[in-house]
Amino acid sequence: MRFLLTALNAKYIHSNPALYSLKSYVGSLKDHVQIAEYTINNRIEFILEDIYSRKPDAIGFSCYIWNWNMIREILRELPKIMPGLPIWLGGPEVSFDGAEILREFPMVTGIMVGEGEETFKEVLLHYLRGESDDVLSEVPGLLLKTGPTGKREALSMEKVPFLYEDMAPFENRIIYYESQRGCPFRCSYCLSSIDKSVRFRNPDTVKRELQFFLDKKVKQVKFVDRTFNCNHEHAMAIWQYILKHDNGVTNFHFEIAADIIREEEIAILRKLRPGLVQMEIGVQSTNEKTLAEIRRNMDVTRLKQVVSSIKEGQNIHVHLDLIAGLPYEDYESFGKSFNEVYAMGPEQLQLGFLKVLKGSYMHEKAKDYGLVYLENPPYEVLYTKWISYEDIRRLKKIEEMVEIYYNSNQFRATLPYLLKQFPSPFALYEALADYYEEKGFFVETPARIYRYQVLLSFAEQVDGAHKEVYKELLLYDLYSRENLKSRPDFAPDQTMYRQIFTQIYRREAEERQLLPTLGAYDSRQLAHMTHMEVFRYSVWEQEVTMMSEKKIVLFDYENRNPLTYDARVVVLENDL
Repeated sequence: MRFLLTALNAKYIHSNPALYSLKSYVGSLKDHVQIAEYTINNRIEFILEDIYSRKPDAIGFSCYIWNWNMIREILRELPKIMPGLPIWLGGPEVSFDGAEILREFPMVTGIMVGEGEETFKEVLLHYLRGESDDVLSEVPGLLLKTGPTGKREALSMEKVPFLYEDMAPFENRIIYYESQRGCPFRCSYCLSSIDKSVRFRNPDTVKRELQFFLDKKVKQVKFVDRTFNCNHEHAMAIWQYILKHDNGVTNFHFEIAADIIREEEIAILRKLRPGLVQMEIGVQSTNEKTLAEIRRNMDVTRLKQVVSSIKEGQNIHVHLDLIAGLPYEDYESFGKSFNEVYAMGPEQLQLGFLKVLKGSYMHEKAKDYGLVYLENPPYEVLYTKWISYEDIRRLKKIEEMVEIYYNSNQFRATLPYLLKQFPSPFALYEALADYYEEKGFFVETPARIYRYQVLLSFAEQVDGAHKEVYKELLLYDLYSRENLKSRPDFAPDQTMYRQIFTQIYRREAEERQLLPTLGAYDSRQLAHMTHMEVFRYSVWEQEVTMMSEKKIVLFDYENRNPLTYDARVVVLENDL
Protein backbone atom coordinates (compact mmCIF):
# COMPACT_ATOMS: atom_id res chain seq x y z
CA MET A 1 0.00 0.00 0.00
CA ARG A 2 1.35 3.43 -0.96
CA PHE A 3 -0.10 6.69 0.39
CA LEU A 4 1.08 9.75 -1.57
CA LEU A 5 1.25 13.04 0.38
CA THR A 6 1.19 15.93 -2.06
CA ALA A 7 2.17 19.60 -1.76
CA LEU A 8 1.99 22.48 -4.22
CA ASN A 9 4.45 25.04 -2.85
CA ALA A 10 4.55 28.70 -3.81
CA LYS A 11 8.21 28.48 -4.89
CA TYR A 12 10.79 25.77 -5.42
CA ILE A 13 12.87 26.99 -2.44
CA HIS A 14 9.90 26.32 -0.15
CA SER A 15 9.08 22.94 1.35
CA ASN A 16 6.02 21.61 3.14
CA PRO A 17 7.06 20.62 6.68
CA ALA A 18 3.54 19.40 7.49
CA LEU A 19 3.85 16.49 5.07
CA TYR A 20 7.29 15.51 6.33
CA SER A 21 5.93 15.59 9.87
CA LEU A 22 3.10 13.23 8.89
CA LYS A 23 5.51 10.82 7.27
CA SER A 24 8.00 10.92 10.12
CA TYR A 25 5.27 10.41 12.71
CA VAL A 26 4.16 7.03 11.34
CA GLY A 27 7.60 5.62 12.24
CA SER A 28 8.08 2.06 10.95
CA LEU A 29 5.19 2.52 8.53
CA LYS A 30 6.93 5.33 6.61
CA ASP A 31 7.89 2.99 3.76
CA HIS A 32 4.20 3.07 2.84
CA VAL A 33 4.28 6.88 2.53
CA GLN A 34 5.69 8.93 -0.34
CA ILE A 35 5.92 12.71 -0.64
CA ALA A 36 5.51 14.59 -3.91
CA GLU A 37 6.23 18.32 -3.92
CA TYR A 38 5.38 20.55 -6.87
CA THR A 39 5.02 24.31 -7.25
CA ILE A 40 2.08 26.43 -8.34
CA ASN A 41 4.13 27.23 -11.46
CA ASN A 42 4.00 23.63 -12.67
CA ARG A 43 1.45 22.77 -15.34
CA ILE A 44 -1.58 20.81 -14.19
CA GLU A 45 -0.85 18.23 -16.89
CA PHE A 46 2.64 17.64 -15.52
CA ILE A 47 1.35 17.18 -11.96
CA LEU A 48 -1.35 14.74 -13.07
CA GLU A 49 1.14 12.75 -15.12
CA ASP A 50 3.60 12.55 -12.24
CA ILE A 51 0.93 11.46 -9.75
CA TYR A 52 -0.23 8.79 -12.21
CA SER A 53 3.32 7.51 -12.68
CA ARG A 54 3.69 6.99 -8.91
CA LYS A 55 0.65 4.67 -8.83
CA PRO A 56 -0.53 5.59 -5.29
CA ASP A 57 -3.25 3.61 -3.52
CA ALA A 58 -4.44 6.78 -1.74
CA ILE A 59 -3.49 10.43 -1.99
CA GLY A 60 -3.58 13.45 0.31
CA PHE A 61 -3.29 17.15 -0.61
CA SER A 62 -1.98 19.85 1.73
CA CYS A 63 -4.24 22.86 1.13
CA TYR A 64 -3.41 26.56 1.64
CA ILE A 65 -4.58 29.84 0.18
CA TRP A 66 -1.72 29.88 -2.34
CA ASN A 67 -2.46 26.46 -3.84
CA TRP A 68 -6.17 25.81 -3.32
CA ASN A 69 -7.24 27.02 -6.77
CA MET A 70 -4.81 24.60 -8.45
CA ILE A 71 -5.79 21.74 -6.17
CA ARG A 72 -9.43 22.32 -7.09
CA GLU A 73 -8.49 21.85 -10.75
CA ILE A 74 -6.55 18.68 -9.95
CA LEU A 75 -9.49 17.28 -7.98
CA ARG A 76 -11.69 17.62 -11.05
CA GLU A 77 -9.22 15.90 -13.36
CA LEU A 78 -7.53 13.24 -11.21
CA PRO A 79 -10.55 10.86 -11.01
CA LYS A 80 -10.63 10.77 -14.83
CA ILE A 81 -7.23 9.06 -14.98
CA MET A 82 -7.31 7.29 -11.59
CA PRO A 83 -10.96 6.41 -10.91
CA GLY A 84 -11.71 5.17 -7.41
CA LEU A 85 -8.50 6.55 -5.90
CA PRO A 86 -9.17 7.59 -2.26
CA ILE A 87 -8.51 11.34 -2.03
CA TRP A 88 -7.87 13.13 1.26
CA LEU A 89 -7.49 16.84 2.00
CA GLY A 90 -5.89 18.63 4.93
CA GLY A 91 -4.57 22.05 5.88
CA PRO A 92 -6.03 25.41 6.97
CA GLU A 93 -7.77 26.08 3.66
CA VAL A 94 -10.13 23.10 4.08
CA SER A 95 -10.50 22.94 7.85
CA PHE A 96 -13.30 25.48 8.29
CA ASP A 97 -15.85 24.92 5.50
CA GLY A 98 -15.20 21.25 4.91
CA ALA A 99 -18.85 20.24 4.51
CA GLU A 100 -19.25 22.60 1.56
CA ILE A 101 -16.02 21.32 0.00
CA LEU A 102 -17.18 17.71 0.26
CA ARG A 103 -20.44 18.66 -1.46
CA GLU A 104 -18.55 20.43 -4.26
CA PHE A 105 -16.03 17.60 -4.68
CA PRO A 106 -17.82 14.28 -4.12
CA MET A 107 -14.69 12.43 -5.26
CA VAL A 108 -12.96 13.46 -2.01
CA THR A 109 -13.03 10.71 0.61
CA GLY A 110 -12.61 13.01 3.59
CA ILE A 111 -10.79 15.90 5.23
CA MET A 112 -8.22 15.66 8.04
CA VAL A 113 -9.09 18.64 10.23
CA GLY A 114 -6.48 20.53 12.24
CA GLU A 115 -3.34 18.89 13.58
CA GLY A 116 -2.83 15.79 11.49
CA GLU A 117 -0.02 13.52 12.72
CA GLU A 118 -2.04 11.05 14.80
CA THR A 119 -5.07 11.30 12.53
CA PHE A 120 -3.00 10.46 9.45
CA LYS A 121 -1.35 7.52 11.19
CA GLU A 122 -4.75 6.01 12.03
CA VAL A 123 -6.02 6.54 8.47
CA LEU A 124 -2.88 4.88 7.09
CA LEU A 125 -3.37 1.92 9.44
CA HIS A 126 -6.97 1.69 8.25
CA TYR A 127 -5.77 1.14 4.67
CA LEU A 128 -2.98 -1.22 5.67
CA ARG A 129 -5.48 -3.39 7.57
CA GLY A 130 -7.85 -3.44 4.60
CA GLU A 131 -10.75 -2.28 6.77
CA SER A 132 -14.12 -1.13 5.52
CA ASP A 133 -14.49 2.65 5.13
CA ASP A 134 -17.21 2.52 7.76
CA VAL A 135 -14.43 2.18 10.36
CA LEU A 136 -13.17 5.68 9.48
CA SER A 137 -16.02 7.14 11.49
CA GLU A 138 -14.17 5.93 14.60
CA VAL A 139 -11.05 7.99 13.79
CA PRO A 140 -11.14 11.40 15.55
CA GLY A 141 -10.13 14.47 13.59
CA LEU A 142 -11.88 13.64 10.30
CA LEU A 143 -14.70 15.21 8.36
CA LEU A 144 -16.47 12.62 6.24
CA LYS A 145 -19.53 12.84 4.04
CA THR A 146 -21.43 11.45 7.00
CA GLY A 147 -20.20 14.28 9.22
CA PRO A 148 -17.37 15.02 11.69
CA THR A 149 -15.86 12.15 13.64
CA GLY A 150 -15.02 14.13 16.78
CA LYS A 151 -12.24 16.43 17.91
CA ARG A 152 -8.66 15.20 17.95
CA GLU A 153 -6.73 16.02 21.12
CA ALA A 154 -3.69 18.25 20.70
CA LEU A 155 -0.43 16.39 20.34
CA SER A 156 2.40 16.75 22.85
CA MET A 157 5.29 18.62 21.21
CA GLU A 158 7.63 15.89 22.39
CA LYS A 159 5.80 13.46 20.12
CA VAL A 160 6.26 15.69 17.07
CA PRO A 161 9.13 14.12 15.12
CA PHE A 162 12.28 15.83 13.90
CA LEU A 163 11.91 16.14 10.13
CA TYR A 164 15.46 16.52 8.92
CA GLU A 165 17.41 13.34 9.63
CA ASP A 166 17.66 13.02 5.83
CA MET A 167 18.60 16.43 4.40
CA ALA A 168 18.52 15.33 0.75
CA PRO A 169 14.93 16.53 0.04
CA PHE A 170 15.78 19.97 1.48
CA GLU A 171 18.88 20.80 -0.52
CA ASN A 172 18.72 24.45 -1.68
CA ARG A 173 15.44 24.92 0.20
CA ILE A 174 14.41 26.92 3.25
CA ILE A 175 14.54 24.86 6.44
CA TYR A 176 11.43 25.38 8.60
CA TYR A 177 11.47 24.49 12.28
CA GLU A 178 8.88 24.68 15.06
CA SER A 179 9.70 24.80 18.75
CA GLN A 180 6.10 25.56 19.74
CA ARG A 181 2.54 25.34 18.47
CA GLY A 182 -0.37 27.67 19.14
CA CYS A 183 -0.42 31.36 20.07
CA PRO A 184 -1.49 33.16 23.26
CA PHE A 185 -2.81 36.15 21.32
CA ARG A 186 -6.22 36.57 19.68
CA CYS A 187 -5.56 38.70 16.58
CA SER A 188 -8.80 38.65 14.62
CA TYR A 189 -7.21 38.14 11.18
CA CYS A 190 -5.10 35.11 12.19
CA LEU A 191 -6.04 31.43 12.39
CA SER A 192 -3.48 30.89 15.15
CA SER A 193 -5.83 32.79 17.48
CA ILE A 194 -8.21 29.82 17.39
CA ASP A 195 -5.78 27.65 19.35
CA LYS A 196 -5.14 29.91 22.34
CA SER A 197 -3.01 27.36 24.19
CA VAL A 198 0.70 27.22 23.48
CA ARG A 199 2.68 23.97 23.59
CA PHE A 200 6.47 24.07 23.79
CA ARG A 201 9.09 21.60 22.70
CA ASN A 202 11.49 20.68 25.49
CA PRO A 203 14.46 23.12 25.34
CA ASP A 204 16.96 20.24 25.49
CA THR A 205 15.27 18.66 22.47
CA VAL A 206 15.33 21.98 20.63
CA LYS A 207 19.03 22.46 21.36
CA ARG A 208 19.88 18.97 20.11
CA GLU A 209 17.95 19.55 16.89
CA LEU A 210 19.41 23.00 16.32
CA GLN A 211 22.89 21.52 16.76
CA PHE A 212 22.07 19.19 13.87
CA PHE A 213 21.53 22.24 11.63
CA LEU A 214 24.65 23.93 12.98
CA ASP A 215 26.76 20.83 12.30
CA LYS A 216 25.38 20.66 8.76
CA LYS A 217 26.11 24.40 8.30
CA VAL A 218 22.57 24.98 7.05
CA LYS A 219 22.32 28.49 5.58
CA GLN A 220 19.02 29.49 7.24
CA VAL A 221 16.61 27.99 9.77
CA LYS A 222 13.23 29.69 9.82
CA PHE A 223 11.25 29.22 13.03
CA VAL A 224 7.55 28.98 12.21
CA ASP A 225 6.50 29.67 15.82
CA ARG A 226 3.78 32.32 15.68
CA THR A 227 5.18 34.39 18.59
CA PHE A 228 8.57 32.95 19.45
CA ASN A 229 9.14 35.08 22.56
CA CYS A 230 5.74 34.55 24.19
CA ASN A 231 7.58 32.53 26.85
CA HIS A 232 10.63 34.32 28.24
CA GLU A 233 12.50 31.27 29.52
CA HIS A 234 11.96 29.34 26.28
CA ALA A 235 13.24 32.21 24.12
CA MET A 236 16.23 32.92 26.35
CA ALA A 237 17.33 29.29 26.41
CA ILE A 238 17.36 29.09 22.61
CA TRP A 239 18.99 32.48 22.02
CA GLN A 240 21.69 31.69 24.56
CA TYR A 241 22.34 28.38 22.83
CA ILE A 242 22.77 29.81 19.35
CA LEU A 243 25.01 32.54 20.78
CA LYS A 244 27.27 29.93 22.36
CA HIS A 245 27.25 27.52 19.42
CA ASP A 246 27.28 29.95 16.47
CA ASN A 247 29.06 28.31 13.51
CA GLY A 248 29.56 31.59 11.65
CA VAL A 249 27.28 30.46 8.80
CA THR A 250 23.74 29.60 9.91
CA ASN A 251 21.12 32.32 10.19
CA PHE A 252 17.99 31.95 12.35
CA HIS A 253 14.71 33.71 11.58
CA PHE A 254 12.20 34.42 14.37
CA GLU A 255 8.76 36.05 14.49
CA ILE A 256 8.46 37.98 17.73
CA ALA A 257 6.18 40.40 19.57
CA ALA A 258 8.56 43.31 20.20
CA ASP A 259 6.49 45.11 22.82
CA ILE A 260 6.71 42.16 25.27
CA ILE A 261 10.43 41.59 24.92
CA ARG A 262 12.44 42.07 28.10
CA GLU A 263 15.67 43.95 28.67
CA GLU A 264 17.40 40.68 29.49
CA GLU A 265 16.44 39.36 26.05
CA ILE A 266 17.65 42.52 24.32
CA ALA A 267 20.96 42.15 26.16
CA ILE A 268 21.50 38.63 24.83
CA LEU A 269 20.46 39.68 21.32
CA ARG A 270 23.04 42.47 21.37
CA LYS A 271 25.77 39.84 21.77
CA LEU A 272 24.88 37.88 18.63
CA ARG A 273 27.08 37.87 15.55
CA PRO A 274 25.85 40.31 12.89
CA GLY A 275 23.65 38.28 10.56
CA LEU A 276 23.13 35.37 12.98
CA VAL A 277 19.49 36.35 13.59
CA GLN A 278 16.61 37.95 11.70
CA MET A 279 13.59 39.33 13.54
CA GLU A 280 10.17 39.64 11.92
CA ILE A 281 7.79 41.85 13.89
CA GLY A 282 4.12 42.19 12.96
CA VAL A 283 3.19 45.79 13.69
CA GLN A 284 0.14 45.73 11.35
CA SER A 285 -0.98 49.26 12.38
CA THR A 286 -0.14 52.01 14.84
CA ASN A 287 -3.77 53.22 14.96
CA GLU A 288 -4.89 52.49 18.53
CA LYS A 289 -8.55 52.08 17.58
CA THR A 290 -7.58 49.61 14.86
CA LEU A 291 -5.35 47.63 17.22
CA ALA A 292 -8.13 47.40 19.80
CA GLU A 293 -10.66 46.25 17.20
CA ILE A 294 -8.44 43.48 15.85
CA ARG A 295 -7.81 42.35 19.44
CA ARG A 296 -4.12 43.10 19.24
CA ASN A 297 -3.09 44.50 22.60
CA MET A 298 0.17 46.14 21.65
CA ASP A 299 2.07 48.97 23.31
CA VAL A 300 3.22 50.97 20.28
CA THR A 301 5.51 53.21 22.33
CA ARG A 302 7.24 50.19 23.84
CA LEU A 303 7.50 48.57 20.40
CA LYS A 304 9.32 51.64 19.03
CA GLN A 305 11.72 51.60 21.99
CA VAL A 306 12.51 47.91 21.50
CA VAL A 307 13.06 48.20 17.75
CA SER A 308 15.31 51.20 18.35
CA SER A 309 17.29 49.27 20.94
CA ILE A 310 17.67 46.25 18.66
CA LYS A 311 18.73 48.49 15.77
CA GLU A 312 21.36 50.18 17.91
CA GLY A 313 23.21 46.88 18.09
CA GLN A 314 23.64 46.93 14.28
CA ASN A 315 23.70 43.14 14.28
CA ILE A 316 20.12 42.01 13.65
CA HIS A 317 18.13 42.22 10.43
CA VAL A 318 14.71 43.67 11.37
CA HIS A 319 11.61 43.03 9.26
CA LEU A 320 8.44 45.00 10.14
CA ASP A 321 4.97 44.22 8.77
CA LEU A 322 1.95 46.43 8.05
CA ILE A 323 -1.52 45.29 6.92
CA ALA A 324 -3.76 47.50 4.78
CA GLY A 325 -7.54 47.07 4.97
CA LEU A 326 -7.97 46.65 8.72
CA PRO A 327 -11.02 48.12 10.49
CA TYR A 328 -10.89 51.84 11.33
CA GLU A 329 -7.83 52.29 9.09
CA ASP A 330 -8.53 54.65 6.19
CA TYR A 331 -6.00 55.82 3.60
CA GLU A 332 -4.77 58.73 5.71
CA SER A 333 -4.52 56.60 8.84
CA PHE A 334 -2.57 53.96 6.97
CA GLY A 335 -0.18 56.63 5.76
CA LYS A 336 0.46 57.62 9.38
CA SER A 337 1.08 53.99 10.33
CA PHE A 338 3.48 53.70 7.39
CA ASN A 339 5.41 56.80 8.43
CA GLU A 340 5.76 55.62 12.03
CA VAL A 341 7.03 52.20 10.99
CA TYR A 342 9.33 53.66 8.32
CA ALA A 343 10.88 55.91 10.97
CA MET A 344 11.93 52.79 12.88
CA GLY A 345 14.37 52.04 10.04
CA PRO A 346 13.77 48.34 9.40
CA GLU A 347 15.85 46.50 6.81
CA GLN A 348 12.53 45.27 5.37
CA LEU A 349 9.11 46.93 5.52
CA GLN A 350 6.38 44.64 4.26
CA LEU A 351 3.22 46.40 3.14
CA GLY A 352 0.69 43.57 3.08
CA PHE A 353 -3.05 43.45 2.44
CA LEU A 354 -5.66 41.88 4.67
CA LYS A 355 -6.55 38.26 3.86
CA VAL A 356 -9.99 37.32 5.17
CA LEU A 357 -9.31 33.74 6.18
CA LYS A 358 -12.09 31.24 6.69
CA GLY A 359 -12.39 30.39 10.37
CA SER A 360 -10.98 33.72 11.58
CA TYR A 361 -12.87 36.28 13.66
CA MET A 362 -12.28 38.78 10.85
CA HIS A 363 -14.30 36.50 8.58
CA GLU A 364 -17.17 36.57 11.07
CA LYS A 365 -17.09 40.38 11.28
CA ALA A 366 -16.80 41.05 7.54
CA LYS A 367 -20.36 42.36 7.14
CA ASP A 368 -20.07 44.64 10.14
CA TYR A 369 -16.93 46.19 8.63
CA GLY A 370 -18.36 46.50 5.13
CA LEU A 371 -15.40 44.28 4.28
CA VAL A 372 -15.53 43.12 0.67
CA TYR A 373 -12.83 40.73 -0.50
CA LEU A 374 -11.93 38.34 -3.30
CA GLU A 375 -14.26 35.35 -3.47
CA ASN A 376 -11.39 32.96 -4.15
CA PRO A 377 -7.95 32.61 -2.54
CA PRO A 378 -6.11 34.60 -1.36
CA TYR A 379 -9.38 36.27 -0.15
CA GLU A 380 -7.67 39.66 -0.24
CA VAL A 381 -9.47 42.85 0.75
CA LEU A 382 -11.04 44.95 -2.03
CA TYR A 383 -12.51 47.69 0.16
CA THR A 384 -14.06 48.37 3.57
CA LYS A 385 -16.25 51.02 5.24
CA TRP A 386 -13.08 53.01 5.82
CA ILE A 387 -11.00 52.54 2.68
CA SER A 388 -12.13 52.50 -0.94
CA TYR A 389 -11.14 50.16 -3.75
CA GLU A 390 -9.42 53.11 -5.42
CA ASP A 391 -7.30 53.66 -2.32
CA ILE A 392 -6.43 49.95 -2.10
CA ARG A 393 -5.32 50.09 -5.75
CA ARG A 394 -3.10 53.06 -4.97
CA LEU A 395 -1.60 51.29 -1.97
CA LYS A 396 -0.81 48.34 -4.24
CA LYS A 397 1.29 50.64 -6.40
CA ILE A 398 2.97 52.13 -3.35
CA GLU A 399 3.73 48.60 -2.13
CA GLU A 400 5.58 47.91 -5.38
CA MET A 401 7.65 51.07 -4.95
CA VAL A 402 8.56 50.03 -1.42
CA GLU A 403 9.62 46.61 -2.68
CA ILE A 404 11.74 47.99 -5.52
CA TYR A 405 13.35 50.95 -3.82
CA TYR A 406 13.32 50.26 -0.08
CA ASN A 407 13.24 46.53 0.51
CA SER A 408 15.86 45.87 -2.16
CA ASN A 409 18.35 47.75 0.06
CA GLN A 410 19.89 49.03 -3.18
CA PHE A 411 19.23 52.75 -2.63
CA ARG A 412 20.35 53.25 0.94
CA ALA A 413 22.24 56.50 0.25
CA THR A 414 19.86 58.02 -2.29
CA LEU A 415 16.52 57.59 -0.51
CA PRO A 416 17.34 59.55 2.69
CA TYR A 417 18.60 62.47 0.61
CA LEU A 418 15.56 62.36 -1.70
CA LEU A 419 13.21 62.10 1.28
CA LYS A 420 14.15 65.66 2.30
CA GLN A 421 12.03 66.90 -0.62
CA PHE A 422 8.84 65.36 0.78
CA PRO A 423 6.75 65.98 3.90
CA SER A 424 6.83 62.27 4.82
CA PRO A 425 8.12 58.87 3.63
CA PHE A 426 4.60 57.92 2.57
CA ALA A 427 4.45 61.04 0.38
CA LEU A 428 7.73 60.02 -1.31
CA TYR A 429 6.44 56.58 -2.25
CA GLU A 430 3.10 58.04 -3.35
CA ALA A 431 4.96 60.38 -5.71
CA LEU A 432 7.14 57.54 -6.98
CA ALA A 433 4.02 55.46 -7.67
CA ASP A 434 2.47 58.38 -9.56
CA TYR A 435 5.67 58.76 -11.60
CA TYR A 436 5.67 55.05 -12.49
CA GLU A 437 2.00 55.33 -13.49
CA GLU A 438 2.69 58.38 -15.65
CA LYS A 439 5.62 56.67 -17.43
CA GLY A 440 3.84 53.33 -17.90
CA PHE A 441 6.36 51.46 -15.77
CA PHE A 442 3.70 49.41 -14.00
CA VAL A 443 2.94 47.81 -17.37
CA GLU A 444 6.59 47.30 -18.35
CA THR A 445 8.66 47.22 -15.16
CA PRO A 446 12.16 48.64 -15.69
CA ALA A 447 15.06 46.19 -15.56
CA ARG A 448 16.93 46.09 -12.28
CA ILE A 449 19.87 48.26 -13.37
CA TYR A 450 17.67 50.71 -15.27
CA ARG A 451 15.78 51.44 -12.02
CA TYR A 452 18.75 53.60 -10.99
CA GLN A 453 18.22 55.72 -14.10
CA VAL A 454 14.48 55.88 -13.39
CA LEU A 455 15.11 57.12 -9.85
CA LEU A 456 17.57 59.70 -11.20
CA SER A 457 14.96 61.00 -13.64
CA PHE A 458 12.39 61.15 -10.85
CA ALA A 459 14.82 62.97 -8.54
CA GLU A 460 15.66 65.46 -11.30
CA GLN A 461 11.94 66.17 -11.70
CA VAL A 462 11.40 66.92 -8.00
CA ASP A 463 14.82 68.40 -7.14
CA GLY A 464 16.58 69.34 -10.37
CA ALA A 465 19.01 71.71 -8.65
CA HIS A 466 20.84 68.73 -7.14
CA LYS A 467 21.00 66.47 -10.19
CA GLU A 468 24.78 66.00 -9.88
CA VAL A 469 24.41 64.98 -6.24
CA TYR A 470 21.84 62.34 -7.17
CA LYS A 471 24.12 60.98 -9.87
CA GLU A 472 26.85 60.37 -7.31
CA LEU A 473 24.42 59.02 -4.70
CA LEU A 474 23.13 56.50 -7.21
CA LEU A 475 26.64 55.56 -8.32
CA TYR A 476 27.58 55.00 -4.70
CA ASP A 477 24.46 52.85 -4.16
CA LEU A 478 25.09 50.90 -7.35
CA TYR A 479 28.73 50.08 -6.65
CA SER A 480 27.97 49.37 -3.00
CA ARG A 481 26.01 46.37 -4.22
CA GLU A 482 27.49 45.29 -7.54
CA ASN A 483 30.91 45.14 -9.16
CA LEU A 484 29.64 46.19 -12.57
CA LYS A 485 32.07 46.21 -15.46
CA SER A 486 29.78 48.22 -17.75
CA ARG A 487 29.02 51.68 -16.39
CA PRO A 488 25.50 53.21 -16.33
CA ASP A 489 24.71 56.03 -18.73
CA PHE A 490 24.76 58.68 -16.00
CA ALA A 491 28.24 57.70 -14.76
CA PRO A 492 31.05 60.16 -15.67
CA ASP A 493 34.06 59.04 -17.68
CA GLN A 494 36.87 58.10 -15.30
CA THR A 495 39.46 57.07 -17.88
CA MET A 496 41.75 59.84 -16.61
CA TYR A 497 42.01 58.10 -13.23
CA ARG A 498 42.93 54.62 -14.46
CA GLN A 499 46.65 55.11 -14.00
CA ILE A 500 46.08 56.32 -10.43
CA PHE A 501 43.87 53.29 -9.70
CA THR A 502 46.57 50.96 -11.08
CA GLN A 503 49.21 52.57 -8.86
CA ILE A 504 46.98 52.18 -5.79
CA TYR A 505 46.43 48.49 -6.49
CA ARG A 506 50.17 47.92 -7.01
CA ARG A 507 50.91 49.68 -3.73
CA GLU A 508 48.22 47.64 -1.98
CA ALA A 509 49.72 44.38 -3.30
CA GLU A 510 52.94 45.33 -1.52
CA GLU A 511 51.69 47.02 1.66
CA ARG A 512 48.33 45.29 2.35
CA GLN A 513 46.86 48.31 4.14
CA LEU A 514 43.43 48.81 2.53
CA LEU A 515 42.37 45.21 1.90
CA PRO A 516 43.92 43.15 4.71
CA THR A 517 41.68 40.13 4.13
CA LEU A 518 42.77 39.86 0.48
CA GLY A 519 46.45 39.30 1.13
CA ALA A 520 46.66 36.27 -1.16
CA TYR A 521 45.92 38.24 -4.35
CA ASP A 522 48.09 40.29 -6.70
CA SER A 523 47.27 43.78 -7.97
CA ARG A 524 45.33 42.61 -11.05
CA GLN A 525 43.24 40.24 -8.99
CA LEU A 526 42.55 42.98 -6.45
CA ALA A 527 41.38 45.28 -9.25
CA HIS A 528 39.03 42.56 -10.48
CA MET A 529 37.58 41.83 -7.03
CA THR A 530 36.99 45.46 -6.05
CA HIS A 531 36.01 48.77 -7.65
CA MET A 532 37.25 52.36 -7.36
CA GLU A 533 35.15 55.43 -8.04
CA VAL A 534 35.94 59.14 -7.76
CA PHE A 535 33.44 61.37 -5.94
CA ARG A 536 33.24 65.09 -5.31
CA TYR A 537 30.28 64.82 -2.89
CA SER A 538 30.47 63.04 0.47
CA VAL A 539 27.65 60.66 -0.44
CA TRP A 540 28.71 58.09 2.18
CA GLU A 541 27.98 60.50 5.02
CA GLN A 542 24.63 61.30 6.61
CA GLU A 543 24.95 64.95 5.58
CA VAL A 544 26.03 65.10 1.95
CA THR A 545 28.24 68.08 1.05
CA MET A 546 30.53 69.08 -1.77
CA MET A 547 34.10 68.35 -0.69
CA SER A 548 37.01 70.73 -1.12
CA GLU A 549 38.73 68.09 -3.24
CA LYS A 550 37.62 64.87 -4.92
CA LYS A 551 38.18 61.54 -3.20
CA ILE A 552 38.52 57.94 -4.30
CA VAL A 553 36.20 55.37 -2.76
CA LEU A 554 37.21 51.71 -2.79
CA PHE A 555 34.44 49.10 -2.75
CA ASP A 556 35.48 45.74 -1.27
CA TYR A 557 33.04 43.03 -2.43
CA GLU A 558 34.72 40.23 -0.51
CA ASN A 559 33.64 41.84 2.76
CA ARG A 560 29.97 42.73 2.92
CA ASN A 561 27.58 43.98 5.57
CA PRO A 562 25.69 40.83 6.67
CA LEU A 563 22.47 42.83 7.20
CA THR A 564 22.38 44.91 3.99
CA TYR A 565 24.85 43.04 1.76
CA ASP A 566 26.61 46.35 1.03
CA ALA A 567 30.29 46.13 0.14
CA ARG A 568 32.83 47.37 2.66
CA VAL A 569 33.80 50.92 1.75
CA VAL A 570 37.20 52.56 2.16
CA VAL A 571 37.52 56.32 1.53
CA LEU A 572 41.06 57.06 0.35
CA GLU A 573 42.85 60.22 1.39
CA ASN A 574 45.36 62.23 -0.63
CA ASP A 575 45.51 59.99 -3.70
CA LEU A 576 44.26 62.52 -6.26
